[in-house]
Amino acid sequence: MTLAIPTGSAFTLAGTQLSINRLGYGAMQLAGPHVWGAPADPAAARAVLREAVSLGVNHIDTADFYGPHVTNQLIKEALHPYNKGLVIVTKVGFSRGADASWNPAHTKAELTHAVHDNLKNLGLDALEVVNLRWGDAHGPNERSLAEPLAVLMDLQKQGLIRNIGLSNITATQFDEAQAMTNIVCVQNQYNLTQRGDDALIDDLAGRGVAYVPYFPLGGFNPLQSAALERCAEQLEASPMQVALAWLLQRSPNILVIAGTKSIKHLRENLKAAHLALPVDVVAELDLMGTSTNA
Repeated sequence: MTLAIPTGSAFTLAGTQLSINRLGYGAMQLAGPHVWGAPADPAAARAVLREAVSLGVNHIDTADFYGPHVTNQLIKEALHPYNKGLVIVTKVGFSRGADASWNPAHTKAELTHAVHDNLKNLGLDALEVVNLRWGDAHGPNERSLAEPLAVLMDLQKQGLIRNIGLSNITATQFDEAQAMTNIVCVQNQYNLTQRGDDALIDDLAGRGVAYVPYFPLGGFNPLQSAALERCAEQLEASPMQVALAWLLQRSPNILVIAGTKSIKHLRENLKAAHLALPVDVVAELDLMGTSTNA
C-alpha cells in the first residue's frame, strides 16, 4: 500500500525542529478492555503499530498508565529500535488503582517515578515530549499547575525529558505554564460535537503551538449524527473519515491521534488525510458543535 499520509502535511512543534505528520496514532486502545491489562491478541496490536509507521505515521501518543505499562511495552516490542523521526509523546499525571480507577498523580515522587517508568518501558534514554495531564478524570479545573510543571522542568534539565506539553488544561493554565517554560503542545478533548476549545485552538495557532484533540471520534461513545452520515454519503467516505478530515481542516496546528486496534480501521483513518471537505460540508458539520467552554 502506498504512503497514506501526504508528505507535506506536517507541523513543526514550537521551539523545536520536530516535524510531525498531522495524522498520527493514539495507542490507548491497544490495552485490554477499559484500558486495563493486556490485549486479547498482542501480536495483532504490534502489527497495527508496525502498519501505522509503514504508512507514514511519525507521531504516536501513549502513556504508561495505559494498561498500566501495556501500551508502552507493546510499542517497544513492535518498533524498537525506533525509526529516525518517530516522535513518541507520552503523558504523566495519572496512575491506575488496583480496581482500574484513574487517579491523579501529581506529587514530585509520582511524576518522577512515571517518567522513569516511561523511559524503561519504551526503551528510551530521554522522552521526546511529555504531557502533564492535569485536572481530574472529569475534565479541567483552574488550579495552578506550577508545582508539578516545575518537577517536569527539573527532569528536563536532567536530560530525561526533551519537550513539555500539557493535557486537560484551560487557557489560563496554558498562559501560566508558558510563562514558566516552552510548551510545545496542548492535548484536550475536542471533536465535532465537543467544541469548547475553539478560542484556545485559534490562540495556540497564532503562537505556533500544536493542539492535539483526544477523543477525536467521540471516545468511548463514538460520534453519531444524521448530518455526519449525510456528509459522508455525499463524499463517498466513512463518517469517521469525515470527522477526522474536519479536524485537519479546522486549523493547521491540529494534530490528530485517532486510535484503533484494527489494521483495517487504521488504514481507513489515515485516508482522511487525503479527504478535502467542500465549504458547504464544513458549514453543515460546524453546526454540530456545542458552545460549552473547556
